[in-house]
Amino acid sequence: MDRDIKALRPYRHFKGRLYYVHSIGEHSETGELMVTYQALYPPYKFYIRPLLMFASKVDFEKYPQSKQQYRFELYEG
Repeated sequence: MDRDIKALRPYRHFKGRLYYVHSIGEHSETGELMVTYQALYPPYKFYIRPLLMFASKVDFEKYPQSKQQYRFELYEG
């Protein structure tokens, strides 16, 4: 994978909402790396997603209006 996803940092989803990456862990059966993250808006749900999916590029055929290249991008604002 060519992207470095950092734990303990906020990320913006390509649809505009902010999320906080808590950790990157390993699936105990498959060894696949997973990201645990939390919505920074009510009700502040937690999510788990494969790292490769978290770091993937936006499908511009499906979402041509996206202003981001990646599904989640580090938020520096």
